[in-house]
Amino acid sequence: MDKKLLELLVCPVTKGPLRMNAERTELLSASAKLAFPVRDGIPILLEQEARPLSDEEHEALRRTVSSGSAAQ
Repeated sequence: MDKKLLELLVCPVTKGPLRMNAERTELLSASAKLAFPVRDGIPILLEQEARPLSDEEHEALRRTVSSGSAAQ
């Protein structure tokens, strides 16, 4: 996904930042504890299409966000 586009996108639920998980092709929202799919390069930012993050995924994302590094 284009980095400039990612900088413009926000979580549709909380308006917080999103992080790209390239391994699962998802955009992650730490504030909403949701993972939004990216299909054919198009982010699907619909709450009903998102999956909830597990406690482990959320904690790992929070650590990544607080350290300032990009999610992989």
